[in-house]
Amino acid sequence: QVQLVESGGRPVEAGESLKLTCVASGFSLNDMGWFRQAPGKQREFVAGINQIGSTTYIDSVKGRFTISRDSNKATVWLEMNDLRPEDTAVYYCNRTNEVFFPWGQGTQVTVFS
Repeated sequence: QVQLVESGGRPVEAGESLKLTCVASGFSLNDMGWFRQAPGKQREFVAGINQIGSTTYIDSVKGRFTISRDSNKATVWLEMNDLRPEDTAVYYCNRTNEVFFPWGQGTQVTVFS
């Protein structure tokens, strides 16, 4: 049974840092990504990492966020620095190279100015 469990989100002040964790089970890690959904907005791709470690980011997080993975631990992380109020969202992980797995519950990141 495929399961994605995100954790690590919490309320923070602007400029602070957080590290999110995604633990996957029921499958071998594919190309993986972090996504986020802000209130009233559609879910959007934030960062991705393929099976050889190449990464990609949306422009608004480049230089601030870092995605990493450990396939042996079936874990993907998102380190977020210099957080801004516009980063407030529920963050999710999922694979990016095939049809999405069922989404996990996500982890809430709230950034106060």
